[in-house]
Amino acid sequence: MELVSPDRIRAARLLLAGVARQTPLEPSRALGRDHGPIHLKCENLQRAGSFKVRGAYVRLHGLTPVQRSRGVVAASIGNHAQGVALAASLLGIRANVFMPERAPLPKIAATRGYGADVRSHGESLEDALAAAREFAAKTGAELIHPFDHPDVVAGQGTVGLEVLDQLPEVATILVPTGGGGLLSGVAAAVKPLRPEVRVVGVQAERAAAWPPSLAVGHPVRLAEARTMADGIAVREPGPVTYAHVSALVDEIVTVDEESLSRALLLCLERAKLVVEPAGVAAAAAFSRYPGRFPAPVVAVLSGGNVDPLLLLHVIQHGMTAAGRYLALRLRIPDRPGALAELLALVGRLGGNVLDIEHSRVSGLLALGEVEVAMNMETRGPDHRREVVAALREAGHTVTEQP
Repeated sequence: MELVSPDRIRAARLLLAGVARQTPLEPSRALGRDHGPIHLKCENLQRAGSFKVRGAYVRLHGLTPVQRSRGVVAASIGNHAQGVALAASLLGIRANVFMPERAPLPKIAATRGYGADVRSHGESLEDALAAAREFAAKTGAELIHPFDHPDVVAGQGTVGLEVLDQLPEVATILVPTGGGGLLSGVAAAVKPLRPEVRVVGVQAERAAAWPPSLAVGHPVRLAEARTMADGIAVREPGPVTYAHVSALVDEIVTVDEESLSRALLLCLERAKLVVEPAGVAAAAAFSRYPGRFPAPVVAVLSGGNVDPLLLLHVIQHGMTAAGRYLALRLRIPDRPGALAELLALVGRLGGNVLDIEHSRVSGLLALGEVEVAMNMETRGPDHRREVVAALREAGHTVTEQP
């Protein structure tokens, strides 16, 4: 298979002028403090909230007049849907989008807001894609695959050209990776021009189809892909992206759910950037593998379309993973004022109590004891240990909860 060339990506960049933004490349002190220089390529600030509009617009622009008249159909959990819907509206093409029934409501609403006809189908991206293929066969609409097409790869590759322009001394580019469209495009743009630059794909551990695929020499289908990073929860690479990744990409690494949630929280708190779990995978890899990647490093933040409910859950998970939450069970005397004394001690220790439950009903309690379940916010792992040690020193039986 012929790989997408830098010239083709340069042509895509000219086509996208005035359509896609050249997103900023921001240095991050918070992420780079311990592990060396890192810059964040902020595709979460792209139109429609992710890099996807780049490839979608190039793909749709390349359709013939007859194909345009028949409309297009796509399948997506969210970001590709919005990219196709926006591109179709800019080009005057009718768009139909199939989304899994579990797709976040804000992403469904945004896709409709760009003018697409949205249909819910199935439990997974694969179910929605099967429905989209059936729709294309029945109606003649052109199927716009989320990643597996040379035009899509060329459009996504414009991210790589921008990085080379914005940071010529870049040594490593970390790229969130699901089906591999963005990774293929960045590698196709960068490696022929700067072969010494390492291009590294980052997958969620629970949805990592690339390592086994590359190990056996062809795309492998995962039995399942369940991760908070739904934007990269792709069970099988495609032939187009496989050809590019296997030929051009230096390495694939994986990150766990805790790394994703910690990186998301760090981006939100310190970089003031709203990034979805899939979009923060590259930043998570930089923190999880200290010293592994030659500096300066660029981490692509691929998208920022996050469901507020998921964001709330991930923030809580990230704070727990970062040692900012402490859940305890304690036994205290069953007498007036004992609970007030406990809370006063926690306050002096600097803990911020979030909720508390006081119970006399437990078979493990001795006569004259009550159990207190308490969740509090702390300043970090060291502070957690200080609080627990002080409570035990005060005579309390303390059990930390996961």
